[in-house]
Amino acid sequence: MNLEQLKKQALKNPEVKAEYDNLEDEFNLIHQLLNMRAQAGLTQEQLAKRMHTSKSNISRLERGNTNPSWATLVKYAQACGFELSLMAHKS
Repeated sequence: MNLEQLKKQALKNPEVKAEYDNLEDEFNLIHQLLNMRAQAGLTQEQLAKRMHTSKSNISRLERGNTNPSWATLVKYAQACGFELSLMAHKS
């Protein structure tokens, strides 16, 4: 069983699906961060130097093991050559 099949199987469980849905925004943010760094062609170490922080801080941020401030997210985006914006939508 590959990862996609395992995910599909797990999401059949209503409790797992509910928790996954609760974390969807966080997953999307992490995906965006990784995508920005990849497009910039930077390693975690190179990005850390640009942000004047440690590689471990970048790693924690990209794994979702931290609660970053807006300023940190803006700094990350700028270090990758992007501008960060926030879009709100009515649910």
